[in-house]
Amino acid sequence: MAKLAKLLPLVRGSGPEDHNQAKVLDAALMAFLDFGIKRTSMVEVARRGGLSLATLYRRFAGKNDLIQAVGLRQARQLIDEVDTAVQGPIERDESAEDQIIALFVAFIEGLRGNQLLGRLLKTEPEIVLPYLTVQGAPVIELGRDYLAEFMARLQTEGKLPQYDPLPLAEMIARAALSLALTPQTVIPLDDPDALRQFARDHIVPGFRIL
Repeated sequence: MAKLAKLLPLVRGSGPEDHNQAKVLDAALMAFLDFGIKRTSMVEVARRGGLSLATLYRRFAGKNDLIQAVGLRQARQLIDEVDTAVQGPIERDESAEDQIIALFVAFIEGLRGNQLLGRLLKTEPEIVLPYLTVQGAPVIELGRDYLAEFMARLQTEGKLPQYDPLPLAEMIARAALSLALTPQTVIPLDDPDALRQFARDHIVPGFRIL
C-alpha cells in the first residue's frame, strides 16, 4: 500500500480545541452561516465571541487563518462522524458489507448535511467551488486516504482480499464529492433505506469482499 499523505493525520490531530478557541470558532461559523464569508468581518467574530478585536488577532493573524481553522474543524467533525458510524466495538464486529454501507451512507449524509458547505454553494460558490473542483486535490486526498485506511483495516482483519486500496478509495471519494456538489441525481440520497440498498447493490461489489 502506498504511504498515506499527511493531511489526514493533520485533520485528526487538529482538536479538540480548548474552551476559548472553541468559542471563537463557534462564533466564526455562526457568522459565516448568517452573512457568508465575504461579508463576515473580524469585528463581527470578536463581538460574537465576546472578546476584544486585539485578542482575536492574537489568536488568528487574519481572516484567512480563521477561515482555515473553521474548515479544518469542519473536516475533523465529518471524520469523527464517520468514525462513529464504522469504528466502534460493535460496528467493527459487523460484516465488511455492513461496515462499507455504513461508511458510504455516513460520508454522503455528512457532506450533504454540512450547513456551511450548503450555504456557500448557494450564496458564494465562487469562493468554495475552486477548492472542491480544480483546486480540490486536498479534499480528494483526505477522503481517499481515509477510505484507504478503512479498507486496509478490513484487509488486516481478513475481510477483504489483498489489493492496493488507493484507486478504489479515490474513485469513491470523487463520487461522494460529486454527489455533494450536484445533488440532482437518480440516486436516492434523501431516503436512508434506499441509499443503503443502493450502496449494497452498487458500492459493496467494488470492494471484492471475500
